[in-house]
Amino acid sequence: MRSPPPCQATIRGVNDRPRPPTPEVPPAAAPAAATSAPQPPQHGAATLAAPVTHYENFPVASVLCPPHLRQPIAAIYGFARTADDIADEGDAPAATRLADLADYHADLMAVAQGQPPSPRWASVFVPLQAVLRSHQLPVPLLADLLSAFAQDVEKTRDAEGYADRDELLDYCRRSANPVGRLLLHLYGVTDAKALQESDAICTALQLINFWQDLSVDIPRGRHYLPRADCAAHGACQAELLALRNTPENIRLITGCARWARASMQTGAPLVHRLPGRAGWELRLVVQGGLRILDKVDALKGGSLHTRPRLHAWDWCVMLGRALVM
Repeated sequence: MRSPPPCQATIRGVNDRPRPPTPEVPPAAAPAAATSAPQPPQHGAATLAAPVTHYENFPVASVLCPPHLRQPIAAIYGFARTADDIADEGDAPAATRLADLADYHADLMAVAQGQPPSPRWASVFVPLQAVLRSHQLPVPLLADLLSAFAQDVEKTRDAEGYADRDELLDYCRRSANPVGRLLLHLYGVTDAKALQESDAICTALQLINFWQDLSVDIPRGRHYLPRADCAAHGACQAELLALRNTPENIRLITGCARWARASMQTGAPLVHRLPGRAGWELRLVVQGGLRILDKVDALKGGSLHTRPRLHAWDWCVMLGRALVM
């Protein structure tokens, strides 16, 4: 999947991938407020989230982030990244991954109700519990992320893709959009227009991550190009699986990149709704996504065998574009 991040971006843009309802990870019951049960005091480094160690395309709790929110954002990032790694990394079979995600979900429900987490992921859930108490995070948004990660495991296990854009957008609604909404919650931004624009940005970041990672995902049995789009462009599944840069595949990837760009442009006005540093960091998130799309377009279907990445010069381009948004 992809993480997280401003969403995935500032968590994975989410990240560097952003994944999604499943029987193994039950839907979040509306937990009691994070302060509903007495809490033992938490002190010292145990309540601090671990630093970001994964490569990410976009800033994560960077110097542009308001200082008082760096630890809360890092705690959310740590939660999402660890769950993504459970679903995505290593050689564990699907059954083990799903069982681990179910245990991870149980720890989330425990800390949300004021109980201690299991020792296994204490380094993730102790900092998260502190943020749940201090900022009253909406726990169902965190549970949506776990639902998305579990769906990714199941889709990969079954070598199953997505029928159409609506089905893929439902995945994005749970795999990426919750991160943006969590960040807006931390910033105290709650109006409906801002939430819609955040969803558009996060969905775009998730889609961009898909089109950036075709050369990685397809060989690993992950299929995000909707079957309806493949049919519309005459793309042959065998040629996609072989990572062949055919005219049909070029049109398919170009069309999907255009879809992601339109979503990003729909959400971009949000940068003017966020105050101070938060707005500037979001500008870089938006421009980072658009810059990756520039590279996908320039490859003309070559992202089937080459993964576009951001380099030092790209950050200069992003900064210049961010200044004039």
